Amino acid sequence: MKKKKRKMTLTKKRAITGYLFIMPWLIGFLWFYARSLFMTVQFTLNVLEVRPGGGYTLTFAGLDNFLYAFRAHASFKQVLTTSVANMLIDVPLITFFSLFMALLLNKKFHGRTLVRAIFFLPVILNSEAITDAMDLARNMMSGGLSNAAAELAETAGSGGVSVEYYIQMFGSLGLPMGVIEYIMGAVARISEIINASGVQIIIFIAALQSIPGSMYEVAKIEGATGYETFWKVTFPMVMPHIITNVVYTVVDSFADSEVVDLAYDTAFTYNNYGLSSVMSLVSTVVTCLILVIVCRFIQKRAFYYN
Repeated sequence: MKKKKRKMTLTKKRAITGYLFIMPWLIGFLWFYARSLFMTVQFTLNVLEVRPGGGYTLTFAGLDNFLYAFRAHASFKQVLTTSVANMLIDVPLITFFSLFMALLLNKKFHGRTLVRAIFFLPVILNSEAITDAMDLARNMMSGGLSNAAAELAETAGSGGVSVEYYIQMFGSLGLPMGVIEYIMGAVARISEIINASGVQIIIFIAALQSIPGSMYEVAKIEGATGYETFWKVTFPMVMPHIITNVVYTVVDSFADSEVVDLAYDTAFTYNNYGLSSVMSLVSTVVTCLILVIVCRFIQKRAFYYN
């Protein structure tokens, strides 16, 4: 009798599909990133000297590079602390601003596609080629319109209400100084928040469009208000995508932070590759720790709809 072939279950088929989907990323990770990470750890424990004819030599230094970075370096600890503090301010603001804008852009109105494109433009304009072109144009205009714009901004600032006025106003309402400083930091970074929200808005729009319409119909039949519908239906359904956006925002925030610029200058300006590797490794470890803590906190409250 012929043996019957065992058919693969749907779970196994989905697992194989998932492995095939991440296979290009996994190969790239092992070939490029994992190898670079191993070399970075190696450089942190050595003094690297570039040979005149090419290549490099390593002299074992132990933890000297780490001790110098945290004890003797003039600005590394301050820059790292500032980068973490800015990230703690920016990530919640970018996440909730993106969700708010996605809720507005998901509604039906004339010109919706154009408005969505406008909010995604900063992602394109922040590319290196566009940034270099804009910097060149700004330098060429430095004697003309740029000076006029600076004078206009200075005039507007001198005639407006000072920041201290708003601090005193919020303070008189009984708000804690920590909350007031957080609000002022958010207002000061409003342009950066908008520029960094393009990808997150698109992810949230996709999440909102994937919510079954029947859930809103049931909420409407039950007499739920718009406020109750948001907190009972919309927000739980987009929680998994909040985790995705938080991970993306944290990584993007550190990729553009001052500590990365400091590590780059230390390596390619001062030719101290061991110290630069320490800065890169420490910032990577800090980023991973923040991601683990935040993701575990959010994942416990996330709802996954099957």
